Amino acid sequence: MKVAVRIFAVLSFLCLIPDAVIAETRSTASVQQLIELPQKPEAPALDLPDLAGLRHNIRAYRGQVVVVNFWATWCAPCRKEFPVLERAWKKLEQEGVVLLAVSLGDGRESVERFLRRFPVSFPVLLAPDQSIGTVWQLQGMPTTYVVDRNGRIYFGAIGERKWDDQAILDQILMLKRNKM
Repeated sequence: MKVAVRIFAVLSFLCLIPDAVIAETRSTASVQQLIELPQKPEAPALDLPDLAGLRHNIRAYRGQVVVVNFWATWCAPCRKEFPVLERAWKKLEQEGVVLLAVSLGDGRESVERFLRRFPVSFPVLLAPDQSIGTVWQLQGMPTTYVVDRNGRIYFGAIGERKWDDQAILDQILMLKRNKM
């Protein structure tokens, strides 16, 4: 757990670096890409129901790349990001990548109301008590982690991203295509 604490602290620090500094190190400066974690900690436990009551356990997805997006109905950047995630999902799903959106702290009715306004086709999981946020050491909303086929967190992002941008999709798909 000590390693995971340090890794999440590094992710938090890296997300605070000014965009100008990050832009110099990117091929596509206009898109805030994902942060690669220097060490790849094992993904914490995640076993939550979706809106239909089907449970999703992250360990069941071993062998697949999994994007885990933590969000809340009250979060303005989350509302802006959801349609972009849906567009990304249409591409990622074809490649066998899993996308799980974890609603943190919201009840079923709030989530259903949100999804009427921002409909998506990927699984939306319910975590009404927020304890999963502590387990995953969330620092802000939205927070997204990309878990590799070995169950290790490879990339992270605190804050909104343009998930359907090709540079970000390429980062995710690299994990799918590379033999690790």
